[in-house]
Amino acid sequence: MASAAEDRRFGPQRRVTLAAPLALDGGQQLAPVTIAYETYGRLAPARDNVVWICHALTGDQHVASVHPRTGKPGWWSRLVGEGRPIDPARHFIVCANVLGSCMGSSGPGEAAPDGAPFAMRFPVITIRDMVRAQARLADHLGIGTIAAVVGGSMGGMQVLEWAATYPDRVRAAVVIASAARHSAQNIAFHEVGRQAIMADPKWRGGDYYASADPPAAGLAVARMAAHITYLSEAGLTAKFGRRLQARDTKGFGFDADFQVESYLRHQGISFVDRFDANSYLYITRAMDYFDLAEEHGGWLANAFRRSSTRFCLVSFDTDWLYPTSESRAIVQALNAAGAAASFVELRSPFGHDAFLLDVPELNRLVDGFLRAGGL
Repeated sequence: MASAAEDRRFGPQRRVTLAAPLALDGGQQLAPVTIAYETYGRLAPARDNVVWICHALTGDQHVASVHPRTGKPGWWSRLVGEGRPIDPARHFIVCANVLGSCMGSSGPGEAAPDGAPFAMRFPVITIRDMVRAQARLADHLGIGTIAAVVGGSMGGMQVLEWAATYPDRVRAAVVIASAARHSAQNIAFHEVGRQAIMADPKWRGGDYYASADPPAAGLAVARMAAHITYLSEAGLTAKFGRRLQARDTKGFGFDADFQVESYLRHQGISFVDRFDANSYLYITRAMDYFDLAEEHGGWLANAFRRSSTRFCLVSFDTDWLYPTSESRAIVQALNAAGAAASFVELRSPFGHDAFLLDVPELNRLVDGFLRAGGL
């Protein structure tokens, strides 16, 4: 087989179409299935240095490279890159765009077999479907065992699913700011976002691609509502408080009087330039359906009975979206299953978004865990 440097399967911004249909949890088969991905570093001759990164809801495969639409650095460049804990000088790094997304993998905006976009004809998918597709990508790349699978938030859900579905393929798993199932509160926030999108007249039942006029207003509101859950009250108070936006007195109207209002509006507007509304519907639904215990007879420990994987779990003390109690529940299940697990709660004022921000303790923890496993 050609080396990583010579093999066209390896390198930034690749796409592969799977050779066979993908069986989905919903009972349907999806074909064709295209997966967009990026790789960094070189695959060792023994193929034992693979670090597989799973991205969150609005993330993508551009984990450590400039985003082609926004021009911004990779979303996890604080953790992934030269001299970082996940380092292309030591590791062969793979990050795939999840099934259902909008950065090159099969999703509602991609072409169906009849040539038109799938739109709402795209089948409803699950986190396990996403991981099955990634496993097929690993097969395509000639990767059997993965040294470490790493992810935060929805990425952490995929890490758990990797370890539960493919226990013989995952040597180590790093689960950051995540959970083994979506709570009623999580589902409720997602439903608000979905309804905002579907209430936008420009959604048109999902058939808006030909018009090039997507439901931007609805998607922006969905993003604003979700973004509140990524932050902490202390962080919002410290950053914005009740300070007014570019004015000395209240406007006594409905413009963005407060800095926090202006910030959320900016987050919503900038989001619609890089994300697809239908993809938001599908991925949030996949997250809502995620319940690893339910997949294994109602007992979370059953998901890890056969696992020889080393686990590292990290939570943040101000994360109220996936609070520390969720990580503790996973650790208890791992202990009950006899799996090797370490856990730490880190202090950060940033809430759920801490896993994406500058938290030096997180870098040290991930670096130490990987090096302890020979990575």
